[in-house]
Amino acid sequence: LTGSICIKANAQSCGECIQVAETCGWCSDETFLTVGESKSARCDDLESLKKRNCDVAKIENPRGSISIDKNKPVTNRKKDVAEKLKPEQITQIQPQKLTLTLRSGEPQTFELKFKRAEDYPIDLYYLMDLSFSMKDDLENVKNLGTDLMREMQEITSDFQIGFGSFVEKTVMPYISTTPARFKNPCTGNQNCTSPFSYKNVLKLTDKGDEFNQLVSQQQISGNLDSPEGGFDAIMQVAVCEEQIGWRNVTRLLVFSTDAGFHFAGDGKLGGIVLPNDGKCHMEDNKYTMSHYYDYPSIAHLVQKLSDHNIQTIFAVTEEFQPVYKELKNLIPKSAVGTLSSNSSNVIKLIIDAYNSLSSEVILENGRLPEGVSITYKSICKNGVEGTGENGRKCSNISIGDEVSFKISIESQKCPSNGKTEPETIRIKPLGFTEEVEIVLNFICDCQCATEGEPDSKKCFEGNGTFECGACKCNDGRIGRLCECSKDEVRTEDLDANCRKDNGTDICSNNGDCVCGTCECKKRENPAEIYSGKYCECDNFNCDRSNNKLCGGHGRCECRKCICDANYTGSACDCSLETSTCLAKNGQICNGRGTCDCGICKCTNPKFQGPTCEICPTCPGVCAEHKDCVQCRAFEAGEKKDTCERDCSYFQLIKVKDRNQLPQPTDQSFPLTHCKERDANDCWFYYTYAIRNDTKEVYVVETLECPAGPDIIPIVAGVVAGIVLIGLALLLIWKLLMIIHDRREFAKFEKEKMNAKWDTQGNPIYKSPINQFQNPSYGNKATAL
Repeated sequence: LTGSICIKANAQSCGECIQVAETCGWCSDETFLTVGESKSARCDDLESLKKRNCDVAKIENPRGSISIDKNKPVTNRKKDVAEKLKPEQITQIQPQKLTLTLRSGEPQTFELKFKRAEDYPIDLYYLMDLSFSMKDDLENVKNLGTDLMREMQEITSDFQIGFGSFVEKTVMPYISTTPARFKNPCTGNQNCTSPFSYKNVLKLTDKGDEFNQLVSQQQISGNLDSPEGGFDAIMQVAVCEEQIGWRNVTRLLVFSTDAGFHFAGDGKLGGIVLPNDGKCHMEDNKYTMSHYYDYPSIAHLVQKLSDHNIQTIFAVTEEFQPVYKELKNLIPKSAVGTLSSNSSNVIKLIIDAYNSLSSEVILENGRLPEGVSITYKSICKNGVEGTGENGRKCSNISIGDEVSFKISIESQKCPSNGKTEPETIRIKPLGFTEEVEIVLNFICDCQCATEGEPDSKKCFEGNGTFECGACKCNDGRIGRLCECSKDEVRTEDLDANCRKDNGTDICSNNGDCVCGTCECKKRENPAEIYSGKYCECDNFNCDRSNNKLCGGHGRCECRKCICDANYTGSACDCSLETSTCLAKNGQICNGRGTCDCGICKCTNPKFQGPTCEICPTCPGVCAEHKDCVQCRAFEAGEKKDTCERDCSYFQLIKVKDRNQLPQPTDQSFPLTHCKERDANDCWFYYTYAIRNDTKEVYVVETLECPAGPDIIPIVAGVVAGIVLIGLALLLIWKLLMIIHDRREFAKFEKEKMNAKWDTQGNPIYKSPINQFQNPSYGNKATAL
């Protein structure tokens, strides 16, 4: 809870209070504090101060602010207009200067715009390894000046190029120091120049021919070990701005090599132990202190390259790509390209690397004052947002694209040295010379403190300054009115003033006795307060109901509940309202109980429920009144003989048919519809209702009795049914026989078709005539 934070801080002045949190305020009303409250009770969150009746005009709550001091818009080039601008006339970042007024815990946020300018000038310095292994590369670089000038014309009309070379430190064991080998470090018939650490061959110039001429005059050198002394050369190129000729424009350093690198600590091999000092040591365009200072560290190089806004392009052979890619990850705004074995692709490599570097903007800030933090949120191309570390940068930015950053700066405390002078920080995009200057002012005290009255009579004997409604005590004095010295805080006489009587604890054990006055303790929950002259009261030790203080229907004052209207009781748990006791029939507790503290207490034990309407053992309304309705309306039923005595408790109204019975939607009181059956199985209909304590029964005067059965149709129907069933059975039998005969006939026809004898004769017939030939008569046959 913010209130708890403000109160726990125990702030003794307005200035201390507003530094606790941005939500804390100080009440400067002199009459704000009650008896027993300490001076620090003036510091609380704003809502709590209002609830404690502090006048809004008396609440001190200063807020931070942002003022833009320089806001030159980013440069917009007009299309189709050849407009030549100087570097200082081009603006890529907006605004340029701001003043922030910071209050502790309250961040101030502003927007920073960046737009990549068209035709922005470029300085490119080509730093080349001239060890013997780079001999064929040197041949291809000799025409680099004019060729690169021609290619860069498509990017910028203002381009300068320079050239430098490096080999190694001129001490053992990096090179051979024997006179002959020092003069010509190459073996065989090769003619090489003496080794050197770094040499600035050509200052930055816009003359490509001069570049070609001077580079053509360069000779290869040599060394003993594989890693080269390139870091020495990079450091001198970065810090020797005048000798190199750097302008305040885009600065590119192309580092070309086919080997690794030495770094800080390697100089010990040559007896060099002094760390690199990061300063320029150039005489006659040569680095003169390579034998005196060690190689720079990677972190040292990162710092210097950043300070001088230099973007590095490592053009290295395939073999050393992994090494330089790791180095690239450590150096912001740097790129790595693969150099062919003879540097024939160096122009394409430079163009590609430049496009990669220039399409990304990364913001960095200088050292922040103690207690100040900064966060970034980027809004990049196509609305892509980034936070955290990604909030510092945007990628894939084309020429003319505009991106923005939301930057929040927050102070957690005022400067610890007590000084309130402005602090300045700077934010700039890496690799660019432009920057944003931010002046920080800190709110460390309230406005009312300037109107303070030193040695005020309102403070005991002038022992304090009366400011912001309270005494700010001089050194050595304490108390609400600075009435005590620190040396006399605890004495028996003063403690006696803090006891209600001799048998009680000091300040009721709920506070501290300060200068004879009780200052009550603060609770963890800021809403819980001890009060009273002797801290004998509080607002949290009253009776509870439903686990709520004063039942949630009152307030606790000095350990007693002050109940809201319509509530009573020690815990305000007894409601005087009767609406919760009303039954559906409009009666309080259904006429079968009393309403006590908003709860029905049923007098009839058969009834229960919140309004005494539930009776598990009781019959229903219809069953309960059936016999009485039957005897009064139809002079029948079980109570026929005792009807006048038992059934005169309701008013009976007869109607002709059911449509004339009262309907529930027409009534403003509960109504029950009933349908009951008598001993003769006849139905009768009625309604039961209670209106204005009068029980009313509407009954239909005619009974609904079922008619007797008609015998003749029943008998005729039975006989007809039997006949129909018989006919149906005969038809079914006949149908089955027809089906059977047809199947048998079909079977016969099938067997007949399959017979093998002649259908014209009987196969079992035998003729009675025999024929034979008498041999006596030749061929004549005789019939017998």
